[in-house]
Amino acid sequence: MADPDTHRDPEAFAFLCREYRGTVYGCLPARTRDRHLAEDLTQEVFARALRNISGFAWRGTDPAAWLTTIARNIHLDELGRSRHRREMPVAECGDPGQPGPEPETLVLRDLDAVDARETVHRALSALAPSQRACVELRFLGGLSIEQTAHTMGRTVGAVKVLTHRAMCRLRWAVGAVHA
Repeated sequence: MADPDTHRDPEAFAFLCREYRGTVYGCLPARTRDRHLAEDLTQEVFARALRNISGFAWRGTDPAAWLTTIARNIHLDELGRSRHRREMPVAECGDPGQPGPEPETLVLRDLDAVDARETVHRALSALAPSQRACVELRFLGGLSIEQTAHTMGRTVGAVKVLTHRAMCRLRWAVGAVHA
């Protein structure tokens, strides 16, 4: 892709949005566990990217890393805001004629999900920035090894090594968290 002069060319920025919307959206549902919130955050990523486009320095690499970093930061901002909300998530209503899980079961399941997210977040923070970016693109963003290599500007072999080392470090970090 040629150097997108997106801060002067609305069509170039529109191309950037069309080209990378799937990549940006792809990394958010696993983080948010809410498709609608992921869609809203995806829109916010591109709005923030447009506001900060003058700070984007073209280095000949795929802009997906820049956009997924914005997505991660927006998600972290959302987590901070959501901790201060007074609303409680409510499970979707099922068939009233069918017995559903007990309220205690639902609460315990939600607590387990929160604990799991916090454990993953702590484990990811133990990774080097390049390892974390690799894991986020591969497993949270759903990119293939080849796509990740292209996005990160690395070889397929380098991405395989980064992934392997990151997974070893994550196993250690999760073990250390529970120890």
